[in-house]
Amino acid sequence: MTTTIRMAEQLRFGLCILVVIHALTTCTSAADTISANQTIKDGQTLISAKKTFELGFFSPANSTNRYVGIWYKHISPVTVIWVANRNTPLVFSSGELTLTPQGVLIIHNAPGDVIWSSANTSAVLVNTPVGQLLDTGNLVVRGDHYGPIWQSFDHPTDTFVPGMKLGKDLVTGRETHFTSWKDDTDPSSGEYTAWVDTQGYPQLIVRDRSDIRFQGGPWNGVRFSGEPSLRSNSVYRFGFSLNEKEMYYYFDDLLNGSVITRVVIRPTGSFERLLWIESRQEWLLYLSTQNDNCDRYKLCGSNGSCNINNSPACGCLKGFEPTSLDQWDVADWSQGCKRLTPLDCGPDEGFRRYSGVKLPDTQHSWFDQTMSLDECERFCKRNCSCTAYASQNITGGGSGCLVWLGELLDIRTFAENGQDLYIRMAASELAKDKSSGGKKLKIIVPIVLVLLFILVSLCIFCLFNKRKPMQEGTQEEDHLDAGDINSKDNLELPLIDFSILRKATDNFSDNNKLGEGGFGPVYKGVMENGQEIAVKRLSKTSTQGLREFKNEVITISKLQHRNLVRLLGCCIKGAEKMLVYEYMPSKSLDMFIFDEYQSRVLDWPTRFHIIKGIARGLLFLAATVAPIGQEEI
Repeated sequence: MTTTIRMAEQLRFGLCILVVIHALTTCTSAADTISANQTIKDGQTLISAKKTFELGFFSPANSTNRYVGIWYKHISPVTVIWVANRNTPLVFSSGELTLTPQGVLIIHNAPGDVIWSSANTSAVLVNTPVGQLLDTGNLVVRGDHYGPIWQSFDHPTDTFVPGMKLGKDLVTGRETHFTSWKDDTDPSSGEYTAWVDTQGYPQLIVRDRSDIRFQGGPWNGVRFSGEPSLRSNSVYRFGFSLNEKEMYYYFDDLLNGSVITRVVIRPTGSFERLLWIESRQEWLLYLSTQNDNCDRYKLCGSNGSCNINNSPACGCLKGFEPTSLDQWDVADWSQGCKRLTPLDCGPDEGFRRYSGVKLPDTQHSWFDQTMSLDECERFCKRNCSCTAYASQNITGGGSGCLVWLGELLDIRTFAENGQDLYIRMAASELAKDKSSGGKKLKIIVPIVLVLLFILVSLCIFCLFNKRKPMQEGTQEEDHLDAGDINSKDNLELPLIDFSILRKATDNFSDNNKLGEGGFGPVYKGVMENGQEIAVKRLSKTSTQGLREFKNEVITISKLQHRNLVRLLGCCIKGAEKMLVYEYMPSKSLDMFIFDEYQSRVLDWPTRFHIIKGIARGLLFLAATVAPIGQEEI
């Protein structure tokens, strides 16, 4: 009898040990997981493997309602990225989160009423489902031998983090979008939603309920057309996937979590990218999609264009006029603009190029990723419904075809990173362009001839002055006294010490060298007060002698004209002779004329303005240099 009792006690003890070991093992291995029939009560949490994210019950600031959410583990105050029961809160701290044997997550209250469910509609029979909180912030439910049968990334709330997709699954038809909180203390669905609109060519939009508030433009291979500040950086990588199965925007962390970044749709409707600054313990606004009044959707109506630097900001595209001039004059641009000459789909119709713009709303558009731009033009011209076309992808010189099949809405101009848009125009409108081009040519040709004449005259004058001292046999000393320039010629030209220029140019470093001519090399320098200068240094092998150097100092110091570079001073130290000019940050004009991309900013009005400026400068030289030269003679 005694032996039997001892054996029973030993068995109970052994079972207790096994239960304790199992419980400890379960707690250790299940820190980031929840198994079938397991329950997480209010006050308990799941923590991802690297302790990046945490899941559990929480209450927003100034609220007693309880929600199941996911937040950053080590960021304070709590920053929530996902809420399960955002529209059905618990009113008491008695809620529980459970994973059913069918692989469905449910939240229920103390009486057992289900207030939220992950609603797994998969027809797959799930065996031993497991829910896991990943270090990406994604809550995933898996079954044996299957991939995810449900994940929180497919059902986001207001926050977009690396690994998520913003777009549409073309196989299942499921769309992923982000909806703002009602306010900062209430995570229920607010008024604003960020989508990738796929009615035509995919574009980023922000809706205010059913109305579009912001249209970010179509994806052009580099960025959304309406977001010129979206560019490559060292913090995150972004892109757009477009194929027969899905189309979506994404971004990935480039720094392995050392910098935390997220995108959030605010209760105010602003779609913002934020960076967590550890040293300051705060979120910093990095980028926002809506920055000025021109970002308001179709502010200028159809066929209108918004330019934030103009007043008023709205104007009609070339070839169009206000539909209602009376309303336009009182800053009501909603009716937009109409064509000066209606289209008739005649054979002589063509296209006018508009550069540096945000592409129009693509809800009524068509695209082909294989066409060239020339093929796109021919396709558009054959289709009488086509009103405009553009490159679908601007990378690699441009490819793909994007056409518009109706009114052109929500166009604006950009100072940088705008695109070319080709708009269908009547033959008479295109004839105006040719006529205007002919008039400009008639103006430009005489100006060019006058400039050539002046240049030839100046060259002859300079050659005459250069040969005259040689004929006279004048001998110059090996050095020129700096005082000679100021005292004899009564000039007030600043003399700059050689050591100052040497320091400003980093000892005339090759890295600061701007170029070299017959006189010698030219260096960029920065004075101690921050002023940028260009230093022209006479080389020992230069054909320019002391007299020529003196003449240049005297001549240029007397020339003051807005179209001529200004002489700031000179330096004379032994054999060293230098001229100090103002630095021209825009560099040489040929950098703009012959560069494929820079030349686009030089439209005809800009080129004509430059030509007039050059002409004014040359005429000033012709009228000024000759009298100066005569004084020297």
